[in-house]
Amino acid sequence: MLLTGYSLEIFRSKCNPDAQSLHCFAHLNDDVGAVLPYLNTVLGGFGYIKEPPALTLRSSGKLITIHPRKIAVNALQDEEQAEKIVAWLQREINNAWENRESIEPSVQGAKRPALMEVLKLLPKTNCKECGEPTCMVFAVRVIEGVKDQTYCPSLPQEKKEAMATYLAQFHFE
Repeated sequence: MLLTGYSLEIFRSKCNPDAQSLHCFAHLNDDVGAVLPYLNTVLGGFGYIKEPPALTLRSSGKLITIHPRKIAVNALQDEEQAEKIVAWLQREINNAWENRESIEPSVQGAKRPALMEVLKLLPKTNCKECGEPTCMVFAVRVIEGVKDQTYCPSLPQEKKEAMATYLAQFHFE
């Protein structure tokens, strides 16, 4: 077992204290830096930094960054969701470590969606119904993996389907 435990730090954004969502840091008891290339292969991270090592991925609509001694998770509903996601990551980290001999490690990030391709599909009305100030900001949130087509109430069904198809090639659910 590589990761024996962690402690959670739950907080609201200091930049936007009125935000509804929470963020968390999981402070890890053990250094997991050596497993990151294996975890990248298993979980399909879209961002990988070699020095200092860090893996960024999207799961359950959350943007997650794993560092050797800390995991950061954004846009959480509550502490229970934070605990659930970090416990899942602990299992994934330990499974990847235990099975590392049968996993081809990767330090390459996956191809990411293009901002302009996402923006082309949006209505460009800047209606703010999605919770973002502009369609451009919404498009940035989409390519970051924070939001997807379901968050845009103004988007016609055929454009939602087109965006879902486009994002699927990047392992965006």
